[in-house]
Amino acid sequence: MRKTLGVALSLILVLGTSAITAAQQGQADVDELKKSAVKVFLDCDSCDVEYVKTEITFVNYVRDRLEAQVHILITTQSTGGGGREYTLNFMGQNDLKGTNDIQKYFSSTTDTSDDVRRGLVKALKMGLMSYVAKTSIARRITVDYLPPDKAGPGRDRWNFWVFSLTGSGRFSGEESYKDRNADFSFSANRVTTKSKVRLGLSLDTSKTKYDIEDEIITGTKSSWDGSGLFVKSLGEHWSAGFFLEAESSLYSNIDLGLTAAPALEYNAFPYSQSTRRQLRFLYKLAVNPVKYREETIYGKTRETLFQESLSATLDLREKWGTVSVSATGSHYFHDFGKNQLDLFGIVSLNLYKGLSVFGLVGYSWIHDQLSLLGREPTFEEQLLRLRELPRTSDYFVSIGFQFTFGSIFTNVINPRFGSSGGGGMSIRIN
Repeated sequence: MRKTLGVALSLILVLGTSAITAAQQGQADVDELKKSAVKVFLDCDSCDVEYVKTEITFVNYVRDRLEAQVHILITTQSTGGGGREYTLNFMGQNDLKGTNDIQKYFSSTTDTSDDVRRGLVKALKMGLMSYVAKTSIARRITVDYLPPDKAGPGRDRWNFWVFSLTGSGRFSGEESYKDRNADFSFSANRVTTKSKVRLGLSLDTSKTKYDIEDEIITGTKSSWDGSGLFVKSLGEHWSAGFFLEAESSLYSNIDLGLTAAPALEYNAFPYSQSTRRQLRFLYKLAVNPVKYREETIYGKTRETLFQESLSATLDLREKWGTVSVSATGSHYFHDFGKNQLDLFGIVSLNLYKGLSVFGLVGYSWIHDQLSLLGREPTFEEQLLRLRELPRTSDYFVSIGFQFTFGSIFTNVINPRFGSSGGGGMSIRIN
């Protein structure tokens, strides 16, 4: 009995010592990682950051861009095939300043979200190697090579055309309210470096029902829209295009409206830099024959309108933040007083360590509602927003800031209770 007890105690002692040794070794590995590994700030709004951290464990993830040795800025834009182009900008900072790199990853329209995040991780690993090679962590890195398939690339039998068909339905309700909506859309796109063609058709219908004190109020709203865009590249800064559109809308009192508009665009920055910076000026000259569902406030049942518009758009995505602002002005030639001006802006600035501010603002001056009903909309039409109502402006504003402080490291992932965490405290106010 005593012999058995002694063996058991010895076994427990050995296991305990092994566990302590393993824990100490694990802590030593963590300490080495924090001391030697490259500090990385991952700047990507659309990435699965938790997945990246679990797949790439040979770097330190920090929450403050100024603490990082490498700032990775990932920008995206649509491709002609319906997928996305991801541009990964690796920018060395502090002791790695001047060591920069760019990697690209292309997803296809049939890729799942898991396919995309795996592809991004692969591109991230490739870009990080030049930085990791300068650290003691490099001795733990292995490199594999996958030989290419013998079969060459196949011919594109679709000639860059991509087609998409979408349909959806939504139903909701309660005791005194019911709502149902159905929509359908079709698109055909062909995009190359020299030209762009986008064709689309959409249909939307909805029905709403209220039961208020035994009074039933119902309303049905429907619309359809068909559009075409044809663009020709004229170099790194200029493009010419042509817009076509046909529409019908109960809300806008349009039975059939047609629009044809040649257009010219100038980009102050080369189009090849579009994922990081754009300053575009777009001019359009449009002719718009329209037939109204009911007589308008100007006594018209049909007319042909001529309109011009000019828009300016600035998009910047840098280490210090994101800026996207635009201004669009338009008017009709028969009466310059019939005009509209739209302003829109999104700003997100990284001011200092852990401190960022952001804002979203939009304002429109509206003086061109030519299709308004000549009669007073009914109570039901106003309540259910079935008809457009007179207005001279609309706006929205959202501002806020975020302040994060504490540990600079965010390597740890803990999904328990549905949340992840690691390092620091965050204060966010809208």
